[in-house]
Amino acid sequence: MTAESYAPGSSEEVRARAVRALAAARARTALLTDAVSDRDLTAQHSPLMSPLVWDLAHIGNMEELWLLRNVGGREAMHPEIDPLYDAFEHPRAERPKLPLLGPAEARRYAAEVRGRVFDLLEGAPLEGSALLDGGYVFGMIAQHEQQHDETMLITHQLRRGEAVLAAPDPDPPAGPPPAAAEVLVPGGPFTMGTSAEPWSLDNERPAHVRETAAFWIDTVPVTNAAYRAFIEDGGYRDERWWAPEGWEQIRRHAIGAPLFWRREAGQWLRRRFGVTEPVPDAEPVLHVSWYEADAYARWAGRRLPTEAEWEKAARHDPATGRSRRYPWGDEDPTEVHANLGQRHLRPAPAGSYPAGASPLGVRQLIGDVWEWTSSDFLPYPGFRAFPYREYSEVFFGPEHKVLRGGSFAVDPVACRGTFRNWDLPVRRQIFSGFRTARDA
Repeated sequence: MTAESYAPGSSEEVRARAVRALAAARARTALLTDAVSDRDLTAQHSPLMSPLVWDLAHIGNMEELWLLRNVGGREAMHPEIDPLYDAFEHPRAERPKLPLLGPAEARRYAAEVRGRVFDLLEGAPLEGSALLDGGYVFGMIAQHEQQHDETMLITHQLRRGEAVLAAPDPDPPAGPPPAAAEVLVPGGPFTMGTSAEPWSLDNERPAHVRETAAFWIDTVPVTNAAYRAFIEDGGYRDERWWAPEGWEQIRRHAIGAPLFWRREAGQWLRRRFGVTEPVPDAEPVLHVSWYEADAYARWAGRRLPTEAEWEKAARHDPATGRSRRYPWGDEDPTEVHANLGQRHLRPAPAGSYPAGASPLGVRQLIGDVWEWTSSDFLPYPGFRAFPYREYSEVFFGPEHKVLRGGSFAVDPVACRGTFRNWDLPVRRQIFSGFRTARDA
């Protein structure tokens, strides 16, 4: 198998990339926080989520901690607020009761930190330590902000009231539809994870060889139309398809459809960012838990792919034996490859982005919806927590399931063929869907 070789570029190229990534993240943060009133910024729209104003100041606090204090050696600007914005010190449900910075204060704080960071970045060394090599710590902070932007977009979806966000719909699929509903992925070894991607996070590392048996995987994610067939066949009323904990969950909470769906006058409707619309048949199903994805797969006589199977389908090129950065190759995503970056506020129809297909023809592995896998979130062989345990290590174990691929809400800086997401199997508010697999 061919070794990875992803050069980060010259110091000036890395510096320019870091500036672009940080600026893009801040522009998105401003869009999400300026779109609502101060009252909405300070409200808690769901006990599952923080007030938007907490996310805003937390973004600034994390940036100050790692870039100004750690890299720049600066004194803390407001050390008294550090405990308020420590994500592990206060659960989300408790954060509205804290003496948080108000909207104007949070904006000023985040802006002041960013101004000082740009000054620092002009002369900061981009080599000499694992934290600085390739601009890693600047990339880590850009990814952190974009991840919170996705979290804030989830809060926007949970928020009640009129629509405040807008974006054009994705174009209809370009070119012919996929030739087959599923693709055979050959058995054998492949390189999983990365040791060379400059801004990859600790749980993506190190690159290592995995072996899979041959398997079939869906060419596109499961659609709303396909999932509706499961509902209408009584899938939510049939215990056979459900893991015991999932069955208990849907019984306890009277769940009978994906989150935000409702049936009215014989039609399935959904609420999407303040707008109610008919559920579009062709889009990948969205806002389903791991339990729902697993139950559908069982009902369909299939299963969820393992994380290794998903990554092999996404990255492995059987012709060369090499694992690519993305399904389409090593070049960064563009608008022809994937639905990323909140460019649209919905998944594209299944079968879109043929230019983003994998070597075997699997489509939409990057963007549109996070895809549940059957795998628990566990470290790779040789894992090393870096630069702090709380990013990944404290979440390892059977309590969390792995999602792969990214959604329409994920920025390209925080999405690649090796990127790993994880959540509790009950979670439905996230932008999650799935595809299914079967043994060959």
